[in-house]
Amino acid sequence: MAEAWIIDAVRSPRGRGKKDVGGLSGVHPQQLFGQVLEALRERNGFDPADVEDVIAGCVSAVGEQGACIGRNGVLAAGWDPRTASGVTLNRFCGSGQQAVNFAAMGVMAGQQDLVIGGGIESMSRVPMGAAGGGLDGADPQLAALHPVVPQGISADLIATLEGFSREDLDRYALQSQQRTAVAVKEGRFERSLIPVRDAAGQVVLEQDEHPRPGATLEALGQLQPSFEGLGASSSKTDPRTLDEKALSVYPQLDRIEHVHTAGNSSGIVDGAAAVLVGAPDFARAHGLKPRARIVATATAADEPVIMLTAPAPATRRCLERAGMAIGDIDLIEINEAFAAIPLKTMRDLDIDDERVNVNGGAIALGHPLGATGAMLLGTVLDELERRDLATGLVTMCIGGGMGIATIIERV
Repeated sequence: MAEAWIIDAVRSPRGRGKKDVGGLSGVHPQQLFGQVLEALRERNGFDPADVEDVIAGCVSAVGEQGACIGRNGVLAAGWDPRTASGVTLNRFCGSGQQAVNFAAMGVMAGQQDLVIGGGIESMSRVPMGAAGGGLDGADPQLAALHPVVPQGISADLIATLEGFSREDLDRYALQSQQRTAVAVKEGRFERSLIPVRDAAGQVVLEQDEHPRPGATLEALGQLQPSFEGLGASSSKTDPRTLDEKALSVYPQLDRIEHVHTAGNSSGIVDGAAAVLVGAPDFARAHGLKPRARIVATATAADEPVIMLTAPAPATRRCLERAGMAIGDIDLIEINEAFAAIPLKTMRDLDIDDERVNVNGGAIALGHPLGATGAMLLGTVLDELERRDLATGLVTMCIGGGMGIATIIERV
């Protein structure tokens, strides 16, 4: 099978995902995605006519993010409309990473020569849940078979089963903030980061807005649990509380300890990212210099009520496909959707945190749902280059009980 090369990766800053407050809230999501596409072209000098497809991850593909934002992003970039086609996909939080993996698959299969994978989520303009239906699509038969609960309750369920205390989660969150503060101070994100402009061409945001470098363990400890009230709620169609629904699948527990807060969970932000993937022969012929190759990709599934435990099985499958062991990986990005997720994944894979999320993660930076996976691929690649290391892994938990993983190697 042919190789797929990563030629380059760019991302926008992450802006606070609050209407009329965040630095990117005034930018239409089509324009935001179009700007990262155009930045990728400007940096690498490719002809948009050579791009065979643009694959965009987007979780809430409705309203301003509807109507196939993958294609509309191409048009918003100002490219000739007769150049790249576009498509939009939704694998929940893994959408941006899946978009890059699909781009790599097309190249590896010999069906495409140059593809862009990426993602977009403007959470200030199209908030979570805007698509309606919930994780089960408002299907009562499916809900009876799998009594899915909101992800925050699933995260608290994981923490309870694993014995992670509130202090464990807060300490991890503080480390994320501290590592991000160092990364920002040392300019570690600057290679991938592009400024975002408004319609008049003025820069509206050029740095991530969400980090809290002054965070302390004491301040984190004062925050109230985010999902305790939600867990005690019920619906008209099911008198059980959401906690009771989850416990019906995990009867070994007497209760769910609600330990996740706004401080040890990922932030709601806006952002977009794009990764240029090419075939080696095409890249050589067109003067495109590779930065890495995609070694292997994988997805995996797990029980949908606990929902967020599949990064480890996805990683194991990806490592097996690559003929590698976890010890062969130099740097690892585990998306910090909730603090319990990287803690459990590190425990499951028997890895220490010295090579995991070395520049912090979504707790500090935020999680623009459809874009995060593509952002993390750029983040790990930048850091591999900075440290002169070779191999990186990105893995994410995904709603509905899924996980995704990608292994890259510098070339």
